Amino acid sequence: MAACTSTRTTLSRQAEVAQRALAVGAELVNDVTALRADPAMAELVAESGARVCMMHWGKQPDYTDVVSDVVAFLEERLRFAVDAGIDEERIVLDPGIGFGKTVEQNFELVRRLPELVALGRPVLVGFSRKSSLGRILGDADAKTGPLSASLAAAVTAYERGATILRVHDVRSHVEALTVAAAVAG
Repeated sequence: MAACTSTRTTLSRQAEVAQRALAVGAELVNDVTALRADPAMAELVAESGARVCMMHWGKQPDYTDVVSDVVAFLEERLRFAVDAGIDEERIVLDPGIGFGKTVEQNFELVRRLPELVALGRPVLVGFSRKSSLGRILGDADAKTGPLSASLAAAVTAYERGATILRVHDVRSHVEALTVAAAVAG
């Protein structure tokens, strides 16, 4: 298992905000619009040499096949980023768990995570404390999920190829992933 690390990140869809964050030490631009909101963002990332995480954020949870649709979207955004001069080695992809997807679609994305991993870039999964975790456990009105469910989702995502996990309870996740890695050998 890779070491647990923290990266100074800016969450922004605006190049001006990202530029300010990069100037004070941010290393990764987390753009939830996958470089679609601000035309200057791709150029900024390319020129700065920063890493970028591009996320899928659906407008409606009405997909023909959520995994195929997310893969096609992220593949297109990956090509766009590379064509804009961003080094492919600096690009991370995020399927956008919880963003414009139903409970079932969120779980389908993790179930079929190897299809996203096949794009050849690190895949970030952020399932920690998502409402889908509480809802799958029977609370139809859940706004968050319990730690136990977050750990199960993280271990499953790790086992299916996720290389980056966004979590809230870091120590518990590191311990669970250390054991999962030991069991896997």
